[in-house]
Amino acid sequence: MKVIPIHHAPIPPPASGLAQTPAASGAVLDRRGRAMRDLRISVTDRCNFRCIYCMPREVFGDDYAFLPRRELLSFEEILRLARLFVARGVRKIRITGGEPLLRKHLENLIEMLARLDGVEVTLTTNGVLLPKMARRLRDAGLNRVTVSLDALDDALFRRMNDADYPVEKVLEGIAAASDAGLGPIKINMVVKRGTNDGDIEAMAAHFRHSGHILRFIEFMDVGASNGWKMDEVLPSREVVAHIDRLHPLEPVSPNYTGEVAERWRYKDGGGEIGVISSVTQAFCSSCTRIRLSTEGKLYTCLFAQQGHDLRGLLRANADDARLDAAIAQVWQQREDRYSEIRSAATAALRKIEMSYIGG
Repeated sequence: MKVIPIHHAPIPPPASGLAQTPAASGAVLDRRGRAMRDLRISVTDRCNFRCIYCMPREVFGDDYAFLPRRELLSFEEILRLARLFVARGVRKIRITGGEPLLRKHLENLIEMLARLDGVEVTLTTNGVLLPKMARRLRDAGLNRVTVSLDALDDALFRRMNDADYPVEKVLEGIAAASDAGLGPIKINMVVKRGTNDGDIEAMAAHFRHSGHILRFIEFMDVGASNGWKMDEVLPSREVVAHIDRLHPLEPVSPNYTGEVAERWRYKDGGGEIGVISSVTQAFCSSCTRIRLSTEGKLYTCLFAQQGHDLRGLLRANADDARLDAAIAQVWQQREDRYSEIRSAATAALRKIEMSYIGG
């Protein structure tokens, strides 16, 4: 049985008899002066794809031991923590996985989170379950979705997802999300040199004038299972230059401070694209994201080696003040800047798998 160990830094348990006092509120800054604005919540470590850059089948095979149900945070536990994050300045909550639509009754969690004041609730998915779920998610209060799609060539896409799902299933999901009003829809393409970089032009042509935003993501050294090599990274500047030769582009200002995607729009009004350049143009200095894993560990970076246990506090009956203090402490001690210091040595470190904490 294959198991990837999850290391965590335990937070001291609350003192016995701790009074039920209210949590604090207000923005908290990390050691580099960054505020906490984006909370990403993984609701399952399971996925119906076996993408070669995320959950390669040779690691996540039929004998892989996924988390048992009792170890996952309940919706009520997630909501309780989300309230505390919102009080500390979080304004966007993204539901991730694994594949989040595999979590049963996910629309119930969406409805709970959507009631929080001043928060946008979004979701990232591979899209194949959207035809039967998009309307329910929208009715529950989901604002928009991001869909992963790494190629339009069907044979190539099947090889990359390694679960024999055709492109058409994802395109149907995108259409269903659009019909349900879950837009603007973002389409994420992870570009791996020598694998799917030949499909960049087809992807750009397909989504021009669609109203959707196509984003190209550099292949990253997330986790320890995807066999990452620097020579398989296609720099975003080359992607932009290639598309610009076919369909002239011009830069667009970011929507907000800390936006990870560099925005470009077609000069002829055909819409916009984005590039996410975590490898070649690090944006650590403006990163406002914090991640809550499937089983209740808090991670301050996508490339983290360890998390901080909040589930233990929750299930030890810690009050909101104690939970908030733990969250604030983790953020205040944060000084992550992995992409700024990436090297062959850091790339070889054993890091948390993306299937546990989302993208």
